[in-house]
Amino acid sequence: MLVLKYFYAFFDEFILFYVIVVNGFYLTLFFLSLAEIRKYMRSHLFREDVELVSSELTPPVTIIVPAYNEAVTIRESVLSLTQLHYPEYEIIIVNDGSTDETLEVLKREFHLVRVNQIIRQQIRTKPIRQMYRSRIFSNILVVDKENGGKADALNAGINVSTYPYFCGVDADSLLEKDSLLNAMRPFIEGENELVACGGIVRIANGCTVRNGKVVDVGLPRNLIAAHQVIEYLRSFLMGRIGMSRMNSLLIISGAFGIFRKRDIIAIGGYNTETIGEDMELVVRLQKHLYESKQEAKVLFVPDPVCWTEAPQTLRVLQRQRMRWATGLIESLALHKSTIFNPKYGAMGLLSMPYFLLVETLGPVIELFGTVFFLTGLFLGFVNVQFAVFFAFATLVFGVFLSLTAVLLEEISFRRYTKVKDFVKLVLLSFLENFWYRQVNAFWKTWSVIRYVRRRKMSWGHMERKGLTRQT
Repeated sequence: MLVLKYFYAFFDEFILFYVIVVNGFYLTLFFLSLAEIRKYMRSHLFREDVELVSSELTPPVTIIVPAYNEAVTIRESVLSLTQLHYPEYEIIIVNDGSTDETLEVLKREFHLVRVNQIIRQQIRTKPIRQMYRSRIFSNILVVDKENGGKADALNAGINVSTYPYFCGVDADSLLEKDSLLNAMRPFIEGENELVACGGIVRIANGCTVRNGKVVDVGLPRNLIAAHQVIEYLRSFLMGRIGMSRMNSLLIISGAFGIFRKRDIIAIGGYNTETIGEDMELVVRLQKHLYESKQEAKVLFVPDPVCWTEAPQTLRVLQRQRMRWATGLIESLALHKSTIFNPKYGAMGLLSMPYFLLVETLGPVIELFGTVFFLTGLFLGFVNVQFAVFFAFATLVFGVFLSLTAVLLEEISFRRYTKVKDFVKLVLLSFLENFWYRQVNAFWKTWSVIRYVRRRKMSWGHMERKGLTRQT
């Protein structure tokens, strides 16, 4: 009994130390993000886009859209891409062996005709069956290939592409008309210093969408989707901006990211053996930059906006989050040599340890820690006053992190202009700490257990409601 008492005393101190370290890291990210957003807003307050749009020096870009069973959303997504404010770009939609009417929708809506085109096989992919070009939009090319997964589809798009930069966009996403221009601006202003750039992804649920454009921004009525608005704000406006400020960004969302093509070809393209291909690519790219002693950077820009449809049921959300968690674990395992390795600078000493200790092991420690904590409280091994203080402090800081994400949104881009939406965001910041956070921690913990047990996980089917009109 005495041994058990000492064990609980040690465990309490360990949990307290861990929470202090994690919260200290979050506070650091917040202050870095706040400074970076203020700097970004000041530098872009009086910018002119006309010169970039008309300049012959603005590089052409290939937009690659991997599509598997996206018949519900593919029309709106492609329409949004045809309306981009950019001088020269091509759109390559890769139909990755869809079993629904994705290809038929594309043929019908964009008047596709078969074409023959020489393909330089720089990255090995599944065979391409046929290629089509639109008679309405000459810059739209559709690649119909055997199913090989999202990474394989992106690699096929890279092989087919003709321009020096490519932008990967999910088939269920919508880009605002200036998104591509804003994301390419850093490349244009410092081409030799940048190899990749990501933009912010926002939730389209609750918005009104017409002809590929978000015409009215609003919050989802669905509670699960609404919680994800807060989560995305926290992840992008605080997490990725802060990481980018430290030059240690390891994730560019697969929904919207731009890459210098020659660098991606040099590292072998997307990894088809992992389900977290977007993070694994950036980790491998950063690792390559350090090993080749290049000064080039991976950047996050908060202004370019990509709208995406969020899951609205726990079942679909669970599949998505467990895939994300498994992809993260795979990336850490594949590149474990970089963790705590000073050879890889901020990536090895900050980002990789953060994703291991906070994002991967954090939910496990939180979940099992809560069980031990409650058990110890029941057995009388935990001081009641300490327990109340600890629970209160944890709750307050969780709410604080969510509220700071809302604050960063309010002082910067203010997409949610209605008073009722702001009030709802504040209420959601409180509510998520009483159930949504714990559910996500359970799913992440389950993902760690599945990975340890060598249980494979596939992408599976993601149910879509469609982006024609979200309510």
